Amino acid sequence: MHEENKAAANGCSKIRRGAQNGAALLALMEKTGYSMVQQNGQRKFGGPPPGWEGPPPPRGCEVFVGKIPRDMYEDELVPVFERAGKIYELRLMMEFSGKFIGVCVSLDNCRLFIGAIPKDKKKEEILNEMKKVTEGVVDVIVYPNATDKTKNRGFAFVEYESHRAAAMARRRLIPGTFQPWGHTIQVDWADPEKVVDEETMQRVKVLYVRNLMISTTEDKIKAEFNKFKPGVVERVKKLRDYAFVHFFHREDAVAAMSVMNGKCIDGASIEVTLAKPVNKESSWKQHFNGQISPSSENLLGFPNKEDGTQKSLGKSASLSIRLNGQHSPGPPEVERSTYPIFPGIKLTPISMYSLKLSHFSSAVMHLDYFCHKNSWAPPEYCLYSTTSQDGKILLVYKVLISSIADDSQSYFMPEKLCTTVEDAKELAAQFTLLHL
Repeated sequence: MHEENKAAANGCSKIRRGAQNGAALLALMEKTGYSMVQQNGQRKFGGPPPGWEGPPPPRGCEVFVGKIPRDMYEDELVPVFERAGKIYELRLMMEFSGKFIGVCVSLDNCRLFIGAIPKDKKKEEILNEMKKVTEGVVDVIVYPNATDKTKNRGFAFVEYESHRAAAMARRRLIPGTFQPWGHTIQVDWADPEKVVDEETMQRVKVLYVRNLMISTTEDKIKAEFNKFKPGVVERVKKLRDYAFVHFFHREDAVAAMSVMNGKCIDGASIEVTLAKPVNKESSWKQHFNGQISPSSENLLGFPNKEDGTQKSLGKSASLSIRLNGQHSPGPPEVERSTYPIFPGIKLTPISMYSLKLSHFSSAVMHLDYFCHKNSWAPPEYCLYSTTSQDGKILLVYKVLISSIADDSQSYFMPEKLCTTVEDAKELAAQFTLLHL
């Protein structure tokens, strides 16, 4: 009976709290004039507020607030947030209680990555298919195949009108629930676009040109961009089907972008934009957070934390880098398990550059991935050797990293020699990642 009475008392308490919260929320709506609706597991307050005229606030005006106690609602939150400025919209979602709240600028990502798309599908077909099952589709970005411009690369990016529309579409497109053209697609958030401040972009005099033919030469690109005004191009750096065109003056770069965007070179319709400068140090921290395993530090000759001495390379030394972005001590290593391929399992072609960092366990692969993400040339490895006193061949790699956007070059070489080519290359890649 005691337990039943206790349960009944708790139930009555919850009802009273619910009634009190309901009354407080009604009072808040009457006071502010804002509306409140419940949609898809979240409660929306405002959006727009009463008397609002014009379009919604632009991207960058939203912040994410986490770790809000479960018993705190709009009647308490709104007065706190209003201290910072007028609220356009507040969407309330519950999280763990009893912690300090965390506030950061919302990524406001409006773009989804869609993989495993049939390569014969055109932009219009993909756009129409996405509009059939999701709302708020603004555009579809499709990259032509590097060698066959009549086909796509097997993936696309779908742009939505808002982060909320993109989030709802991501839920709707969960693999297994939607199969366009009879294919099981892959769906995930696209990597957020790199944001470069306006002041920096005002100094850029390099153009990024994509969708070039593999056969198109740097000389041909330079000649085409010099046609509208002879002598304005300083140099061209091309890699596969894209290139960076450097100009002597910014005004010529801007003018060339307007003239050349959409033009055909060797039968390919090119796309031209201003190149975004890359900060090597910030990019490295963003991707890897500087997390290096203790065994890797010793391998590279860092002082031992216990005795201050340096450890030499041993057979048992691990060459793996801890690159899963975890800040807590001792994060788990990359999973190295294998799984059987059962009959009937469908395998889908995929590019390694569409994977997440957690899928890589090799520093060599990480470095290749990192250079690709920053639009740099692939790392170049130069092998050197020497002979030890006991006659062993010892090896070391020097790594060249070229930033195509600003034509800068950097060399990296560890101060350690290895007995195998594989260890030497892994060590060099790891050393390079540490110093970028």
